[in-house]
Amino acid sequence: MLHLEPMILQVKITPNASKNSIAGFQGELLRIRIAAPPDKGKANDELVEFLSGVLNVAKSRIKLLSGHTSRLKRLEIDLPPEVVNLLYQPFL
Repeated sequence: MLHLEPMILQVKITPNASKNSIAGFQGELLRIRIAAPPDKGKANDELVEFLSGVLNVAKSRIKLLSGHTSRLKRLEIDLPPEVVNLLYQPFL
């Protein structure tokens, strides 16, 4: 059975972008551009869809913890430990 570890990710999204993309870090925040508008959860849904593809994880493994109506969001993503370690490596 695959062991997964939760990783907390803080993001700042920019909705209504021309395309979905990762814009880099702003301090500890990962900046992400999302093409969907911030209307009725569309940007949140597209954020989860985008990260699912980038990280190659099921959408069900990504949970929006806070920031449902804000550009600043906290996500919990269940990932294999080696992927979590790889993602945190630049900060160690």
